[in-house]
Amino acid sequence: MHIFLIVIHVIVSAILIGMVLLQKGKGADIGAAFGGASNTVFGPRGAQSFLSKLTTGAAIVFMLTSLTLAITSSKLSSSVMEGVKQQQPAQAPAVPFTPPTQQAPAPVPAK
Repeated sequence: MHIFLIVIHVIVSAILIGMVLLQKGKGADIGAAFGGASNTVFGPRGAQSFLSKLTTGAAIVFMLTSLTLAITSSKLSSSVMEGVKQQQPAQAPAVPFTPPTQQAPAPVPAK
């Protein structure tokens, strides 16, 4: 069922993107508003177009599939890192470290 929900979610999201890009923006008539009627500035208040209703329906389906996927994925596993083995820390060497002694460089004879 989880795979089915993912497929539906991807299809609905592609359809939703396409429908939003097809619609004309409400601010498209603002240029004509300065010489025309003032009610075109804020968009028409009449009935919604079919594409607008279809976009609203696709958005609702998208939100429902998102919520369902979030709920079902939390029930499937509690953590992504459950199957990962932890590495053991490297052991320190048993011999203590003694830094090498440095000698002063020999003076260079002058010519």
